Amino acid sequence: MNANGIQFDHAREARIGLPEAVYCAGKSSAQLSEIIAPFRVEGRALFLTRLESDAHAALASEDREILDYDPVSRTAWINVRPILGDEPRVAVVTAGSTDLAVAREAGRTLAFHGAPHVEIADVGVAGIWRLMEREEEIRAMDVVIAVAGMEGALFSVLGGLAGGVVIAVPTSNGYGVAEGGRTALDSALASCAPGVVVTNIDNGYGAACAALRVLRARG
Repeated sequence: MNANGIQFDHAREARIGLPEAVYCAGKSSAQLSEIIAPFRVEGRALFLTRLESDAHAALASEDREILDYDPVSRTAWINVRPILGDEPRVAVVTAGSTDLAVAREAGRTLAFHGAPHVEIADVGVAGIWRLMEREEEIRAMDVVIAVAGMEGALFSVLGGLAGGVVIAVPTSNGYGVAEGGRTALDSALASCAPGVVVTNIDNGYGAACAALRVLRARG
């Protein structure tokens, strides 16, 4: 560990098949620059999460220029991993457009790791015809990442439609008894649809990593 408290886990990919990502919240510009520098110099791939726009703007110009930054998902990368295939095997499905930030975090994580995906947005069950119009496309996927806030009804509906692995991502969107995502989390955990798995609230990155493990296992 150096003076800035940084000890990068370079061996993680060899252990679990996924490289370490950098969680940027709470890190100073100096810490981020120190992390980025060797990847920039050596041309290696690096993924950053929860990089707020003001933190990105505060980076040195040489760091900003090398990063592919997306303010919606608050993610950035240097280079990307090799493409795993031409056909999408993962669908990222959102209940509402307000869930897009979390969904895009999942999508960007998949893209960085070379996994093609499709995004199917704003198909919540309040207008369930929107979801049913995409049912055939969703059912063709190996993995479905379902992203929803409020009451989280989308999780059970997709769990009853899709034959692939369904990963529920509750979001903190909502008000009143939605309780910052806790209601959607409880709904996902209590789903009557068998085999739905659940991540923590707003954890699009974790959902994508779970999907990547599934894809690797299936080959």
